[in-house]
Order: sequence, then C-alpha cells, then structure tokens
Amino acid sequence: MNQTSIDVTNVDVFMKLAGNLDVNFDYIEKALNVELSVANNELIIKGDLVSCDKGKELIENLIEIILIGDELDTQKIDYSLELINENSDNRISEFYKTTICVTKSGQPVNPKTLGQKKYIDMINKKDLIFGIGPAGTGKTYIAVAMAIRAFKNGRVKRIIITRPAIEAGENLGFLPGDLQSKVDPYLRPIYDAMEEILGHDVFQNYRDRGLVEIAPLAYMRGRTLDQAFIILDEAQNTTTSQMKMFLTRFGFGSKVVINGDVTQIDLNKKISGLSHALHVLKDIEEIGVMEFTERDVMRHSLVKKIIKQYDNYETNGE
Repeated sequence: MNQTSIDVTNVDVFMKLAGNLDVNFDYIEKALNVELSVANNELIIKGDLVSCDKGKELIENLIEIILIGDELDTQKIDYSLELINENSDNRISEFYKTTICVTKSGQPVNPKTLGQKKYIDMINKKDLIFGIGPAGTGKTYIAVAMAIRAFKNGRVKRIIITRPAIEAGENLGFLPGDLQSKVDPYLRPIYDAMEEILGHDVFQNYRDRGLVEIAPLAYMRGRTLDQAFIILDEAQNTTTSQMKMFLTRFGFGSKVVINGDVTQIDLNKKISGLSHALHVLKDIEEIGVMEFTERDVMRHSLVKKIIKQYDNYETNGE
C-alpha cells in the first residue's frame, strides 16, 4: 500500500476540509478507495499509487477552495474529482477566483463549473449568446449576475428580462388576478435571483425607476432596446415568430443572452423558436452558443443521474 501526505497545520482549514463529523473525509475515502488519517499535523493518504496521487491533488484543490472563502460540499468534491479523472488542466478552485459580483449578504457570485466559466467568458466577448442546457446549470442566475455587473459598471443603462408566459398544462385565463399577477409565477425565478444579489429594497427601487424591467415576451413587440442587457429566459417556449421578433429588438450598445432547454418544450405541436434559431443562425460567428450538460448541474447529485438517464432514453430509446 502506498501513502502520501499533506500539511494541515491550519486547524480552521482542516476542520472545514474534514466537514461535520468527518463527512467530507468519509466521502473522499469511498470515492477514491483510500484511507485518510492524521498524524503530526499531516493528513495521510493511503491506497494504491494512482488513488494516492488523485487524493493528494483533490485535497490540495479543496484546500484552495476553502482558502478562497467558499464552503465545501459533495458537489464540489465530485466535480473536482471529475476534472482530475479527465486529466483536465482546469481546477475547480480557479473558477472561484472569477467573481462576477457580490450578493446583498456579501457572498461572491462565482462560476461553479467549467461550463459556467466558459459561459461567462462568452458573455464578456459576444453581444448575442445562447445558453442551452438542463435546469440547475445556473444559466439564469449567471446571466442575471452578469447583467447586474454590466449595469453597475455603467456598460448598460438598464436590464430587461423576459420570458414567454407558456402554461405547462394550465391556462393563464383561469388564474386569478390581473395580467401581472398571472405572469408573476413564471417570472419568480428571475425575481429570486435579482433579490438575492441586489436585495429586495434595491431591486424594487430599480424596478420603480425603470432601470430593471421584468415582463412577458409579448411586451417586447414594437420596441427597440438600446444600451440594455437583455435576457430571454425559457426560450424553448417561444414560437419561431416570437423569437424572430425578439432577435430584431435589440439595438446599439446592447447585449442579449437567450437561455433555454430544448428538451423541455411546452409548446403544443409548434416548432420551438429556440431550436429553429440555433439552426438558422448557426453560421454567424459573432453569436456565441454555450451548451451545458448534466455535468454542470449544481443540484442534488441524483438530478445529474436523472438527466443522464433521460438523455440516454431519448437518444437510444432505452
């Protein structure tokens, strides 16, 4: 049996690394088939040669995350290990050094996966970006954070976020209240992201002053949107005519991010405007397309397995 060691003289770092009741150590031992122990201010890793090397690289990476100021969880451990198994040059700790903005509570908003980091880089470089992939990949949250940063830096004068009010098996006409109260549930994820980053009072103030506008897609018709950061969410539920209308709205100094999941279309026997646009616009180099996968899902680990099984079924029929 081989062994290697890592210096753990910083007690605070060691406690966070181990986790409550050594839950992180237990998880790493099972994931890599190694034994972890502590002696003379060193963390000892025992196992076969490959597992020891991977264990040392993994723990060094996790220590970097802790030193940056983030908390560990099994998702971060899993994703770090995935990158190591692929011999990737990317380290998850590097993602946390890219701070988009800071939330009202003082927490930095950072990319959590390689896909999110590429998405951020693409938004920085392109004026029109498609973010395609399953729920839980952070598409909307990252886009909202990037919009807030652009606004605070003075690169845009307002933020406009929209999504189609498509009812998944329900009818808006039968819901109580006026139009705004009917569409608010469809816009709730955007409200949540805005309020977490800006705080409730600032968000409401921005809305009252027209600096942030959140509205159904139908409200975009007939407008030209200059110097704005525009996000179209749930774009898979646009029709082809709605997508064309939206894509011809933005003007000078604007940036547009279009997010959606082409596997979750609620349209009734109509062609998705998102799928159609990706095909029609595929040869335009100025447009960025970021395709997220189940690897970018930052939810319960079971969600990744569910998405993968559905993908296999839809591809292979089994």
